[in-house]
Amino acid sequence: MREGLRNQLDQFFNLLEEAVETGDPAWLDSVIEIWATSLTQTDLEGGTSNLTRLMGELMVHTHEVCRETLDEAQGQTLMGALLPCFSHAFEKAAQAENQVKMAFLSNELADVRQSLEKLDRSKSDFISVAAHELRTPLTLIEGYAAMLEESLEQEAAKGTEAQLIRGIHHGTRRLHSIIDDMIDVSLIDNNMLTLNHQPVWVNRLLAVLSEEVRSTLSDRNLSLNLADFEGSNEMIFGDPERLLQLLRNVLTNAIKFTPDGGQIWIDGRKLPGFLEITIHDSGIGIDQEDQSTIFDKFSRLGDPSLHSSGKTKFKGGGPGLGLHIAKGIVEAHNGAIWVDSPGYDEKKFPGSTFHILLPIQQEPPDEKMARIFSSLHTTSSSERKTQPYETF
Repeated sequence: MREGLRNQLDQFFNLLEEAVETGDPAWLDSVIEIWATSLTQTDLEGGTSNLTRLMGELMVHTHEVCRETLDEAQGQTLMGALLPCFSHAFEKAAQAENQVKMAFLSNELADVRQSLEKLDRSKSDFISVAAHELRTPLTLIEGYAAMLEESLEQEAAKGTEAQLIRGIHHGTRRLHSIIDDMIDVSLIDNNMLTLNHQPVWVNRLLAVLSEEVRSTLSDRNLSLNLADFEGSNEMIFGDPERLLQLLRNVLTNAIKFTPDGGQIWIDGRKLPGFLEITIHDSGIGIDQEDQSTIFDKFSRLGDPSLHSSGKTKFKGGGPGLGLHIAKGIVEAHNGAIWVDSPGYDEKKFPGSTFHILLPIQQEPPDEKMARIFSSLHTTSSSERKTQPYETF
């Protein structure tokens, strides 16, 4: 029994008497509200309804007292008068308790949200600091490796030594790529990603990208089918380096999750005010529940322990930053990115289709750009007739 509860019970039954005499059960509201606001954190965290349970106990005890002290007729008369009051008390208790619990849960959710935001900021800060701190020793490693290579070349280095130096260069390049991705994630998360708007032709970016991955496609016997779709040869304004990075990240993801001998298609279409680019693969697909989370940083599908270490090998490993960066770049251009897939299946290979929606910005973003590129037209002078897929 809580301290002071006896006095509150006396007050409850006094108000109950007033409610019966006046026929107005609202007399009980004040004490019920006091009980609702005095619920402890333990009461609120529990799954039981403590206040309505108390109302039930009070009604049961009242009925027992009536049965013990009154004859049957008197008891029935009194309980008949009390039932509407207890019914009102039950309803009021449930409402009051729910309001208090809702307020408690709202505060709990606010605390959790603040904790998550603080944790996310800490992660972003760590990524930023770690990336910048790693750059310094990496630069030293690259410098010493270059000096060592030059020294060994002068002394006619043996094949093994040259191979070791190439391994160092390969490792540092890969580490450089990871560090650059970490810095990009930090810029995106802190809304600091800046764009260098210039005239861009999407078909030219795709041509450059297809040349970049040609050797990888050959090594894994993959086919890249590139379509010359409507709007791809028109000039728009955007950051060509970032847009190439966006397309590279999505295409690399398609290569990574398409088995050797598979196919990848790059197509698109012109929509009112937008250019849609689609990258479709004959890969393992993505489950419905994962299609919204794959764009989160450090998000990876499947068991990481089963992944190979190659960045473009089938189900190759990686930090899980590529699609997050792609999403940040396309949103910085006021576009959108999403994925469609029937599901995940490593036997049937249902594939996935990534949709990249870019606004067709044909006007320079500012007056300075307008002066620099005033002689350019909104379409390329080398505009080609739309053709079927070109296979690499």
